[in-house]
Amino acid sequence: MSAIAKTQLDVAKTSRIPRSTGSRSVLLLAFAFSVMADPVSSVAYAVEAALRALHGNLGLLVPTMLLVVTIIAMVIVNYRQLIFRYPKGGGASAAVGEAFGDPWSFIPIGALVVDFVLTIAVSVSAGSSAVIAYFPDLAAWRLPLALGLILAVGTATLFGQLGRVVFAAMTLGFISVTTIVLIYGIWASPLSAEPVAAPTGHLPIVAIVLAFPVAMALATGVEAPSTAIAELDQLDDPGRRRFGRVTLWLTLAIVGTITLGVAVEAVRLGIGVPAGDTTQIAELARFVAPAPVFAAFQLATALLLLAAASSSFQAGPGMLKALALHHGPDGHTVGILPAALGRTNSRHAPVWGVVLFSLLAMLVTALAGGRDQELVLFYAVSVFLSFLGGLLAMARFSHQDGHRGSLILNLVGAVTVAFTLVVNLSRIVPLVSLGASLVLSAALFLIWVHAGRPPGIRMQAAHVAEKGDAPVGDGKMTT
Repeated sequence: MSAIAKTQLDVAKTSRIPRSTGSRSVLLLAFAFSVMADPVSSVAYAVEAALRALHGNLGLLVPTMLLVVTIIAMVIVNYRQLIFRYPKGGGASAAVGEAFGDPWSFIPIGALVVDFVLTIAVSVSAGSSAVIAYFPDLAAWRLPLALGLILAVGTATLFGQLGRVVFAAMTLGFISVTTIVLIYGIWASPLSAEPVAAPTGHLPIVAIVLAFPVAMALATGVEAPSTAIAELDQLDDPGRRRFGRVTLWLTLAIVGTITLGVAVEAVRLGIGVPAGDTTQIAELARFVAPAPVFAAFQLATALLLLAAASSSFQAGPGMLKALALHHGPDGHTVGILPAALGRTNSRHAPVWGVVLFSLLAMLVTALAGGRDQELVLFYAVSVFLSFLGGLLAMARFSHQDGHRGSLILNLVGAVTVAFTLVVNLSRIVPLVSLGASLVLSAALFLIWVHAGRPPGIRMQAAHVAEKGDAPVGDGKMTT
């Protein structure tokens, strides 16, 4: 981060509204590119996951990824409405709680906590894969490497949270190097004259429908702006709305372009399911780009994936901290979880929350052997449960307000998300993620009941974040 950029960001934080167009622009860029770190980093494994689900049939890869991007666009269009309604943050939990009652808000909260754990495990495992693709001799140490990286990232979180500008820089670095790789790919010659079209055992449309859910990991992070805008306390409500909406559109444009670019070049060049301990996107870069560019690409990929894990290490414990027993602005005790989860060290990191997420992420990673392509099968289930709740809530609001156009848009989005969730669950394995989300949601509900059903629990996380006391979001960023 340059001294000028740091000065501008500091100036922006000292007042309610940034004092200049330049400082506001710096803040917007830092916010937007840090929030989209998770969906952008998912490109490193999502395209390959779809191809594996297609049994290596490159001929169906582009339409599959096009369907994925279309669904992400549908969710983003609907979440613009949610950001407008909740400019101070809150996301799906606030919407569900207001629409259906506080008890229902625990479903998206529980789903996001599970998503945070999976984001850490998947991102670190994919980061290990990026390292191993460049240093294949480390393949035998895959699991120890992944577990060690979880410990390293978790420990680093205890010594201070990475800021928006750091996340934004890593995201921009990956986008820049990936763009260079894709440009090199334009002039590269295919590996073979004929594209690979392995049989899938199904009709093409059926194969695509069965395969696309595993690539919906690209959708994780779409909810982040709706909750992360709570941290922009230097902006007024219109400013938060604008930042959130611009971030959503930028995320769609960048993730969609890179995803489809990787898919198209993989098909044209014949870069199929990789053999051995490497990744499809690494083999694409290795094939089309000079050695220095390939090295830079692997470094940028690994750093961005570790940044995505770090952001979940901040957001997950931050959400638990927001729900822990503490004194509210009026002096009354609020929260439902043990107070220990809200205690922080001198660096303002919630120590026990970080420890808890480290242990859970290490357990999940160990069960998957440190392989991201095993973990991605469980991914994008819990977050789609949160999407579904948020869209149904917005549909209810649109109906109550008499906004027929918005109602149709909400219902189409909800049906699309529900269809994605059902198809994903039909593969049986993702039921584990759904079960974990529902069990955690039920546990939080019972704790809430035992605490006397304190009101306003759906907005507690957003209120704490707005005061700067706890980072919240969809695992993607923090101040």
